[in-house]
Amino acid sequence: MNELNGDTIASGQPVLTLQGIERSFRQGRQTLEILKGVSLTIRAGEIVALVGPSGAGKSTLLHIAGLLESPDAGRITICDEVCVDLVDDERTSVRRRHLGFVYQYHHLLPEFTALENIVIPQIIAGHCKGDARDRAREILAWLGLAERETHRPARLSGGEQQRVAIGRAIATGPDLLLADEPTGNLDPHTADEVFDLLLRLARGANLAAVIATHNPGLASRMDRIARLEDGYLVET
Repeated sequence: MNELNGDTIASGQPVLTLQGIERSFRQGRQTLEILKGVSLTIRAGEIVALVGPSGAGKSTLLHIAGLLESPDAGRITICDEVCVDLVDDERTSVRRRHLGFVYQYHHLLPEFTALENIVIPQIIAGHCKGDARDRAREILAWLGLAERETHRPARLSGGEQQRVAIGRAIATGPDLLLADEPTGNLDPHTADEVFDLLLRLARGANLAAVIATHNPGLASRMDRIARLEDGYLVET
């Protein structure tokens, strides 16, 4: 599915490297250590499951990897760019050029159609409107949603909404896909369908992907499993 992605990094090349990531939070008089020296490398074409009990820090780690949150210590490298000390505008630029996000809740813009929800991030990234609309239509067709392009989110099923969210995530041709419980809000049958689509997309476009999930069956279908527990990351 390379036609749905931009210029991809060669398979096996590091896309995301986390080294010694630490993160803690104050809770009253206590300090909660969430991440204790976490290190992880994700390569192009590799899909990694991020698992662990609730509260283990999976979302925190994804937010740090996605430059949405800063660690207390450690180093983040995305596509050979060291990102820890970047200012806000520079972090935003890295996200737009390299990253795609999928969340448990689709977070589609309710006043815009399925097509427009996929067009908008492309325009923000600097693509011309005509090219963005053509690409959005191509993506919706690949997602099996060509007949839904004029529908607003309220007229889409939960699975259709999440498919549009996936389409939005890949619209700008990212190198790294970060997904936080992307099927956690769906019934089991729909979750399987959406997850199958997500895997096919990531593998076809040679993306590096980190997918947080509580579902051991889904985790077992990925290339590697990294487990967060007690602040440490252990690969299984």
